[in-house]
Amino acid sequence: MKRRPATAASASRLMVRLDAESKQALAAAAELRRISVADYVRIVAVAQARREVASARDQTILLSPDEQLTFWQALSGPSKLTPAQKRLGAIMRGAK
Repeated sequence: MKRRPATAASASRLMVRLDAESKQALAAAAELRRISVADYVRIVAVAQARREVASARDQTILLSPDEQLTFWQALSGPSKLTPAQKRLGAIMRGAK
């Protein structure tokens, strides 16, 4: 059987190694959508990659909901000064 030459429109293969837990998570998610694991990975990964490329192009930060919460908590919590910052504060107040 003769192989046809690849064209610009033809699909290319991507192989990924996963641990068993990650593979099971993908299989479960694909099953929820009633599609193959390959289709699920293609749909989700390509969509996410396009969002990330667009946000980088727009110079915006794209955070997942968990990352948004972590970022908000870091900004809203009280800051802890380092010893060097405390010394600088004392110097700025005129203390020795």
